[in-house]
Amino acid sequence: MPGPQAAQIKEYVGKQREPLIDVLRRMVESESPSSNPDSHRQIFSVIAGELQALDFDVTAVGSDAAGRHIYARPRTRKKGAPRQLLVGHYDTVWPLGTVNTRPFTVDGNIARGPGVFDMKGGLAQMLIALKCLRELRLQPTLLPLILINSDEEIGSRDSTRYIRSLARISDRAFVLEPAMDEEGIIKTERKGVGRFTVTAFGKAAHAGLEPGAGASAILELSHVIQSLFALNDEDRGVTVNVGTVDGGLHPNVIAPHSRAVIDVRVPTVDDGKRLEKAIHSITPVTPGVRLQIEGAIGRPSMEQTPRNRALWQQALALGATLGIDLKQGRAGGASDGNTTSQYTATLDGLGPVGHGAHAEREFLYLDRTLERAALLALLLMSPRIEADARQETS
Repeated sequence: MPGPQAAQIKEYVGKQREPLIDVLRRMVESESPSSNPDSHRQIFSVIAGELQALDFDVTAVGSDAAGRHIYARPRTRKKGAPRQLLVGHYDTVWPLGTVNTRPFTVDGNIARGPGVFDMKGGLAQMLIALKCLRELRLQPTLLPLILINSDEEIGSRDSTRYIRSLARISDRAFVLEPAMDEEGIIKTERKGVGRFTVTAFGKAAHAGLEPGAGASAILELSHVIQSLFALNDEDRGVTVNVGTVDGGLHPNVIAPHSRAVIDVRVPTVDDGKRLEKAIHSITPVTPGVRLQIEGAIGRPSMEQTPRNRALWQQALALGATLGIDLKQGRAGGASDGNTTSQYTATLDGLGPVGHGAHAEREFLYLDRTLERAALLALLLMSPRIEADARQETS
């Protein structure tokens, strides 16, 4: 049986279907592609207005070129109080005009629309959870800080510095990315992601008249590509993929240059360090060709650290009080949870339950998203993690 607080929260949130639909509609109809920061003003206004109505101070941070990120904290706050961090993003992969051909719709228990699942549903869920606590006069045990960025879908290059700074001063972080699969799996692990570029520089010569005078960059790159694919380790979950290759001038010219761009996914931070070293250690085997190797693991792996496991156990117990049978798993993609996990206890995938991120079939279940809003409210009210789980070497 749920405790009194859980029952109170569950009852309140269960009545928030129409407010959830309303804020979802306004956010989805405020299109916000990562590649067009000028389009972000409307959704910024929608989210900022909702947070201000919940008695949060809202500040725009970041560069205009990346769009403006939302930083919010309660207007009334105790100096030196312990903090918890809520992280999400309002940018989407969908270009302007998508909502005209694929508008926001509700069909029974299902809401559809560009960005509804990834991840405007998570932001709407957060707003419902915060509204619940305010209306029920429940005071979170830790001061909630909020960072909603506008560049997550393109790597959070501008916003990572803010997320890192806030994670360092927070006892825990809740990342409102969508849950995994229709089972609603919480993401307690995420692979680290790296991007590398290998450029080979050779020497041009006529392929028919004096082939020996040239040095083929394409020949060298073929050796490099084989070395890269040899780094794959399926059993460990390490993937190295050469995604694009280009180079050369003409069919009758020995190629003076060629380039490959590589995507790397690793399950642990140590795997990332090992792969970085291995890739940067590749040396040319073709006489007269030199290599330029650039890149790194941009988002370190989110691992099941002791503090992350402790936070998962909290969520598991709280879910049970709401009648939710939570499951955990590892995601192959990265998020801002990869960053927060380096500095504080992190739970990711706390957002809506549905399917189709980055796909036209994108949707969420309204009832299960409300369940997750109730879970988030309970998590915000839960006691801080014990010191032995928090104090780890980052």
